[in-house]
Amino acid sequence: MTVEIGRGKSGRRAYSLDEIGIVPSRRTRDPEEVSTAWQIDAYRFDLPLVVCPMDSVVSPATAVTIGRLGGLAVLDLEGLWTRYEDPEPVLAEVAALDDAEATRRLQEIYTEPIKEDLIGLRISEIRAAGVTTAARLSPQRTVRYYKTVLDAGADLFVIRGTTVSAEHVSGQAEPLNLKQFIYELDIPVIVGGCATYTAALHLMRTGAAGVLAGFGGGSGHTTAAVLGVAVPMATAIADVAAARRDYLDESGGRYVHVLADGGMTRSGDIAKALACGADAVMVGSPFARAAQAPGRGYHWGSEAHHPDVPRGARVKVGTVGTLEQILCGPSAVADGSLNLVGALRRTMAISGYTDLKEFQRVEVVVTPSAPPRR
Repeated sequence: MTVEIGRGKSGRRAYSLDEIGIVPSRRTRDPEEVSTAWQIDAYRFDLPLVVCPMDSVVSPATAVTIGRLGGLAVLDLEGLWTRYEDPEPVLAEVAALDDAEATRRLQEIYTEPIKEDLIGLRISEIRAAGVTTAARLSPQRTVRYYKTVLDAGADLFVIRGTTVSAEHVSGQAEPLNLKQFIYELDIPVIVGGCATYTAALHLMRTGAAGVLAGFGGGSGHTTAAVLGVAVPMATAIADVAAARRDYLDESGGRYVHVLADGGMTRSGDIAKALACGADAVMVGSPFARAAQAPGRGYHWGSEAHHPDVPRGARVKVGTVGTLEQILCGPSAVADGSLNLVGALRRTMAISGYTDLKEFQRVEVVVTPSAPPRR
């Protein structure tokens, strides 16, 4: 629906996840009979949860734990784990910073150069544990470091930025040709973020195995305030899912997975993102609250330490439980922060669906009068 903003400008009405609700079905099921498994390329996961490549959430150790629990964690190859031989003292310092000096100090900490030998070492640490290994680079550094990623044996390669397009134009440097680059790789590539039908369709045409819908960042993201760029997640996911459907027809049957990225802090958000058409979700802040999280109760993304235009903040999220409790329960609180998978199973069961692909067809309603989050 197009809304007139003024005589010279109109815009679409878009919806956040808070503004939609899932409608129960006339048929219900037992939660134990519901499957939350999904598969991308040759890799199958019991849980549709991908943990964001953020230093406050993913370390080699937490990546292994999440992998053993049935999920997937993506390590940020431009983060502290590839800049410092031992990042633990640095992480402790970040957690102890005053709010007023946090951004400036983060910028200083991340000026330490990335070391290629540490890229290989961190990937090898995760791979040695026998779990699926996923690693992230930004589009700006992909060409420089991707061979090291491949040589180390990563299973999935994530190219992630605030906004990634298939047609970046630059008069200063040769931009990354995503279509040629992905075609020449031997491992599946997940790329994003994007938030529109057209941008997603172009990314799918590059040969990516998955596309990230959304801008990432979640609770620590200030892109809307700094750049004015914002697309509510429910609409972004539904638009990207529509591009997946049309590309499936266009390509003669090639299915590109949609991963909702950002803006999900509770179990209900995850269920609604999947209901809007996502195959899986990429989340950070729920896991930043784990006892094992490297951020020690604080959360920040790569945007928070941008040297020129920081678009994120270090936020205090606290600690609510272990990774096991956050993923699989049990929960002793009623705020959707624990037992994310158990809650998703129950939502699917109440809606009458047995697997995630079927669940994408669930009826949803718009609830613009929903009360704000507490």
